[in-house]
Amino acid sequence: MAADEIAVIGGIDTHTDTHTDTHQAVVIDTVGRHLATEPFPTSSAGYQQLLDWLRSHGEVLAVGVEGTGAYGAELARFLSANGITVMEVDRPDRKARRDNGKSDPVDAYAAATAVLSGRAKGTPKSRNGIAEAIRALRVARSSAIKARTQTVNQIRTLIITAPAEVREQFRELPSVELIDRLARSRPAGDLADPACAVRTALRRLARRYRTLSQEIADADAELKPLVTRAAPQLVALPGVGPESAGQLLITAGDNPERLRSEASFAHLCAAAPIPASSGRTNRHRLNRGGDRQANRALHTIVIVRMRNDRRTQEYVARRTAQGMTKKDIIRCLKRFVAREVYKHLPRPHMTPQHLQPAT
Repeated sequence: MAADEIAVIGGIDTHTDTHTDTHQAVVIDTVGRHLATEPFPTSSAGYQQLLDWLRSHGEVLAVGVEGTGAYGAELARFLSANGITVMEVDRPDRKARRDNGKSDPVDAYAAATAVLSGRAKGTPKSRNGIAEAIRALRVARSSAIKARTQTVNQIRTLIITAPAEVREQFRELPSVELIDRLARSRPAGDLADPACAVRTALRRLARRYRTLSQEIADADAELKPLVTRAAPQLVALPGVGPESAGQLLITAGDNPERLRSEASFAHLCAAAPIPASSGRTNRHRLNRGGDRQANRALHTIVIVRMRNDRRTQEYVARRTAQGMTKKDIIRCLKRFVAREVYKHLPRPHMTPQHLQPAT
């Protein structure tokens, strides 16, 4: 830094990534004085203009970006690739918004001051590797599963309300046989007749169910080798399948070294114990925060191990004999699984300080 160059901090309030929208940027100095405010297009050219504008005010120490996992994802990638330290900024709470008001410049200034004060300390996910690829594929798979569930529910509902001759023919069939028979059916007659209309609708829904099932199977065929390639040691753990491993990889991101310890990973997965003591009662409860999908993956692993893993079954029996409830046992097992998972995450840039014991 030149002798006459000051150090500055940036703050960015991000918006929809379209050519008609803009990101609002603010620059402050190291004592919090506002230096400048400017909007920039949400495009590659706009990102370069924003970076040049930030550097024109001095040495950029860091930039706080709101929405690094959504509207600010590409901007965060761009700034990081150009040597800028990017800090993830949470949206201000309601009290702060009431006290300070809300506008794009105000939000951008709040992002900058959050970095200056140390409130914003999180390193965003880099979103530039295999974990991001897995996330994209899982988005399509997840929506297909939801649509398939909705489809089969619609089939069952239609059968319940169908005329008697249709209802009696299909309502006792198991799902696999029901879908097969409906998909192969050839309804004929006047569509003004409710029975004919219901048969036609059921056939279309059954074919949609088959199409979605094939889409899910295709996604599984793509994801399984990708997840195994990303974290073979993780997939090899007892009770950890490609589905759970894929979600845990997404939660950790392509730069898991941003998680300073296995305790921080457990907190991120909502598996860190929360004190719930009062008076003579000394206990902890399940954490209801964090990444709920990651917590669901841990829960799935625990349930599988409780059914099939002898070591886990012995632990459950021992803790039950000590008077611990099933919820508390599952909480403890989730914490153990989070610790085990963290040790097997791919971390090419991890240093010994990331492996410090849990607190």
